[in-house]
Amino acid sequence: MIAEGENSRLPGSLEPPASWMQIWHLWTIVIPRRSITGRLVHGKVWRRYDGRRWIYKKFVEFADDRAD
Repeated sequence: MIAEGENSRLPGSLEPPASWMQIWHLWTIVIPRRSITGRLVHGKVWRRYDGRRWIYKKFVEFADDRAD
């Protein structure tokens, strides 16, 4: 039986990753992860798949974006 779809991709496959993996998206993490600068981040972070692993950037909320 051959499964089709995103979950059937093997690591190192020559198929391109899904388009949502290639852009930064907002993600909430509970277990701290290393950011691209090497610092630990948790809570709301930016996350993107670089083809080998997930990379994370700290999410900074602007004062104008907050709802009072």
